Amino acid sequence: MTNSPLTEKLLSEAKSLGIDVSQVAEAGLARAVADRRAERRLKENAEAIESYNAYVEQHGLPLEKYRMF
Repeated sequence: MTNSPLTEKLLSEAKSLGIDVSQVAEAGLARAVADRRAERRLKENAEAIESYNAYVEQHGLPLEKYRMF
């Protein structure tokens, strides 16, 4: 990875504002990983999700009579 002038300027400004760059970067990376995992999980389970949705559409929710709302 290379630092562009924009990156250096942004880092400098963040530091001058007292932003913990490492903490923010870690939080951003954790969010990106979680998002990618969610996307992957949806793709891997798309067929099962579609099947369940079709079942519910045809038969209703399995335990609907026990719902309190």
